[in-house]
Amino acid sequence: MFSHTYQDGKLSVFFNQMKILEHTSEHPVLMLQRNQATIDMYRGNYFIEENVEETLGLRLCTINEAYVEGRGVCILHFSSEMYHITCELSEQDGRLIIRFSPLPQPYNRLVLHIWAEEKEHIWGCGEQFSYFDLRGRNYPLWTQEQGVGRNKHTLITQLADKNDRAGGDYHTTFYPQATFVSSRGYFLHANTDGYADFDFSHEHYHRLFFWEVPSSLVLSVKPSLLEVVQDISSLLGRQPLLPNWVYDGIILGVQGGTKVLLDKLALMEAVGTPVIGIWIQDWQGEKYTSFGKRLRWNWQWDKQLYPELDHVIEMLKQRGIGILGYINPYVLKDYSLFEEAAGKGYLGKDSQGKPYLVDFGEFDAGVVDFTNPEAVRWYKKVIQRELIDLGLRGWMADFGEYLPHDITLYNGRSALLEHNPWPGYWAQVNKQAIVESGKGDELLFFMRSGSAQSLASCPMMWAGDQNVDWSEDDGLPSALCAALSLAMSGAGLHHSDIGGYTTLYGMKRSKELLLRWCEFAVFTPMMRTHEGNRPQENWQFDSDEETRRFFAAMTNLHVQLKPYLQEAVRENAEQGIPVMRPLFLYYPKDPFFTIKDSYLLGRDLLVAPVMEEGVTSRNLTLPPERWVHLFTNESFQGGSCRVNAPLGMPPVFFREDSAFASLFRSINTGTEPLP
Repeated sequence: MFSHTYQDGKLSVFFNQMKILEHTSEHPVLMLQRNQATIDMYRGNYFIEENVEETLGLRLCTINEAYVEGRGVCILHFSSEMYHITCELSEQDGRLIIRFSPLPQPYNRLVLHIWAEEKEHIWGCGEQFSYFDLRGRNYPLWTQEQGVGRNKHTLITQLADKNDRAGGDYHTTFYPQATFVSSRGYFLHANTDGYADFDFSHEHYHRLFFWEVPSSLVLSVKPSLLEVVQDISSLLGRQPLLPNWVYDGIILGVQGGTKVLLDKLALMEAVGTPVIGIWIQDWQGEKYTSFGKRLRWNWQWDKQLYPELDHVIEMLKQRGIGILGYINPYVLKDYSLFEEAAGKGYLGKDSQGKPYLVDFGEFDAGVVDFTNPEAVRWYKKVIQRELIDLGLRGWMADFGEYLPHDITLYNGRSALLEHNPWPGYWAQVNKQAIVESGKGDELLFFMRSGSAQSLASCPMMWAGDQNVDWSEDDGLPSALCAALSLAMSGAGLHHSDIGGYTTLYGMKRSKELLLRWCEFAVFTPMMRTHEGNRPQENWQFDSDEETRRFFAAMTNLHVQLKPYLQEAVRENAEQGIPVMRPLFLYYPKDPFFTIKDSYLLGRDLLVAPVMEEGVTSRNLTLPPERWVHLFTNESFQGGSCRVNAPLGMPPVFFREDSAFASLFRSINTGTEPLP
């Protein structure tokens, strides 16, 4: 329940005995701003600047308590000489609900201060790649390209900025979400579609900045951080169980045609690799740009590149192997689907009433308008006819974060308010297409972009386009940080491209990086490779015999974990407990609050992947239990330790008293350490 105290001009608001708000004349809870924003978008990279013209702090005038519609309500009245705004507090389903009256003109920004403790830790805000603990920094929440490098101090980012305005920063992300979790034991979620900025850099408060007044803020206090995370997905939605086939092997990313597909499959099966899928993102054709190999965004089978694909799909299906494809919410100009959509009025419009053309890097595409119900029905039919009826087992549902801020949409709503929810709409289109096909238990799609609406619609996230390197902000380590931050935002199913994707400015995927990424992928819900944007410059899963055998051994290990992984996924679907779990969900104390280089897979496996080049051992801190090394059977007591970690033997431990201990002890790790 909520309560408040007011004495000597100081207001304190509590929920379940936890202080949430503190207002004084020197530090007001609410502020209004009158701002002008400039927005520039270049190929999915957004440049937003705020010019603050006026800031108004509000004083507390009166506090009214009432009983409205069967519930207690407390209304705080704030004002200045000329302007007035109210803040309504109530309780619903055991959570605190905060609502505001509309902003008085001419103000167009709302600033709210949430009370904070100096040593508080903060996590969440969707998918964050650079920092797991968000304390000490601000996070603009606007879906966009994650950017290359994502660190303004690195040469890679500087080159990307200079050459293509594509460098990114520590906060740029495909999947922002206006939700954060505090180590004090609560989460706060803002129901807002507009741009927001959550600033956790202040010592005694968190500054929440909004372009629009949220329809509500939802705050939930729980006895444990695990229960806090569970309550996020209870509020926003939970990912379903995965299709049973997902656990039975690896999905190989292959491009180049039917013969290449079959040849690479045979090569990997010859060394005993369990393959459950071939992901051919170029099933609808190729398009080359200066960036590298791209795809022809006209979502129809390219029969020249993939002759007899329909027969191959059926033949492989009999062997338990599926073919997966690719689609996104745009259609390529001058091709048949674009012409059909434009003719029917299903594309977003520019200021002249013509189809809005988005520059995706040396080619243009139209935006299917998901605010138009007829356009949604049409695109679902495209998915059903071109992908599902062809026999694809699943697909990458790419992009979603490019919606231009100045596009005109069918529903008449400002694109500034449709931009952030757009990935959620895209997830809903894919989910509904599958459900309406009657194959909901068989098919799987995965996405990189997301919003709060995605939790109930997208069954699997992937980390997007990492660099093919070891960098903390945009390489292998960032994929783990992304999974953990999404876990703290309510999304419990996540994986990454094995080996990364982006190959630019001299970056080339090394053999060591690919093998270490493969080790990491074993201990995630799904294993899938990617050739990258310049395949010929990267080490691939079939580049030599040793690599092929390494992948075979690691994939077999993943398959042996199937009963355990299924249980972890069931817990996520039914209880909202993420599959990849921060250590502090079960061990809520230092130093676990800030650890982002190890995690729990399910309840009983502690995974400490090697994510540095040339490293063959690593330091780690084990929680206060008895742990057994999965590869050596050596027993460890909780605390600091240093373990050997040659290639093929990553530091992975199971709890000695785990219900799955017999399974873990019976696993054949299947590989000798590589020199």
